[in-house]
Amino acid sequence: MLKEDWKSCKNILCVRPDNMGDLLMSVPAIRALKECSGAKITVLTSSMAAGIAPMIPEIDEVIVFDLPWVKAKAPLAADSLNEVIKEIQERDFDAAVVFTVYSQNPLPTVMQAYLAGIPKRLGYCRENPYELLTDWVPDKEPYSLIKHQVRRDLDLVARVGALTSNEKLFIEVDESRWTTLSAKLQTLHIDTERPWIILHPGVSERKREFPQELWIEAGVALAKDYQLLITGGPSEKYLTDELKKGIGERAFSLAGELELLEFILLVKKAPLVISVNTGTIHLAAATQTPVVVLYALTNPQHFPWKTTGKVLTFDVPEEMRSRNEIINFVNEKYFSVPAPMVKPQEIVDAVRTILSGDGELIPELPI
Repeated sequence: MLKEDWKSCKNILCVRPDNMGDLLMSVPAIRALKECSGAKITVLTSSMAAGIAPMIPEIDEVIVFDLPWVKAKAPLAADSLNEVIKEIQERDFDAAVVFTVYSQNPLPTVMQAYLAGIPKRLGYCRENPYELLTDWVPDKEPYSLIKHQVRRDLDLVARVGALTSNEKLFIEVDESRWTTLSAKLQTLHIDTERPWIILHPGVSERKREFPQELWIEAGVALAKDYQLLITGGPSEKYLTDELKKGIGERAFSLAGELELLEFILLVKKAPLVISVNTGTIHLAAATQTPVVVLYALTNPQHFPWKTTGKVLTFDVPEEMRSRNEIINFVNEKYFSVPAPMVKPQEIVDAVRTILSGDGELIPELPI
C-alpha cells in the first residue's frame, strides 16, 4: 500500500533518461507504481529509448529528451533544458521518480524535477540532497552491496509503498505482422520454417565488443545446424557484412534491413539470440526468448532478468575501462582476477544445451 502522502498522486513522472535496455529494466518498478496508485504514468526518456515506450503497457505518455548529463547522440542547445523544464511544469505532475544506475549522479535530474515544481520527488542519492528530494533513499550501492538493476528500481519504489507481484520484464509485441515479416525475410533468402537463430554483435561502446574473428569461428560451427540472422542498425552494416562474409552462405547480414518493431518481433519469434551486453538482451528477457550473452564485465547488475540462457563473461581491456571511480571500485573489488576470453566452442555448447531443452534460468548477478 502506498505511503499516506503518496496516495493522492495521480499524475506521476518517471525519469529513465538512458538507453532502451535501461528503460526496459525499469518496467517492473513502473508497473508497481501503476498498480498501486492507478496514476497516469509519463516517462521522460532519451531518443534512443523512446521507440520502445509505446510497447510498455504501464506507460501512458512519453517525453523525449536527451539530457546533457547522459551520453547522447549530439550536443544540445543550452536553452533546451529550460524548455523541457517548462514542459514538465505545464503537465502539473504530483510526483517524480528518478531511476539511476549506481554509478550515476542523480542530482542533475532531481534538480530538473525540483525546478519544475513537482511536489513529491523520490530517488537514490549518496549525499543528503536536503530539499531536492522529498523522499530520499540513501544509496548503499556498490560499496555495501550490489543489486540487479531491476531489483534496485523495485526497491526504490517500494520505499513509498509501491509493490507488484509481477516482477518480469514485458512488452506488447504485434505478432500479426509475422506473416509480412517472414515474407520480407524470404526475399532475403531466409526460410523461417527451417532452423534459425539471431546473432547480434554490435555495441555502443568499444569496450563491450566481442572479437570479430571469434564471432566468425562460432558462426561457422553454428551454421552447420542453423541459419544465422546477423542483426544490427544501419551504422553496423559493415560489421554484419564482414561476419556474413567470414561465416558463409548460411549467414545473413540484416543490419539496416529492419525497422525497430520488426526487429523486436524477430527477437520474440527467435528460438534463441546470441548477443553482446546491449539492449537486445533485455528485449530477449522482455519477450522470454532464450539468450546467450557475450558479456563484457562493465556493469555486473545488467544481466538479462528472469529468462533462460547462459551468460559468458570476459574482461574489458584495461585501456578501455571506465574513468568513473565508482565503476573502478567495482572492478577492483570483484574483477581483479582477469577473466579469460570466451571460447567459440563455449558459445556453441551453450546454444546446443539451451535448444535441446536443458537451458537454465540466468542468475541475477555474476558476483
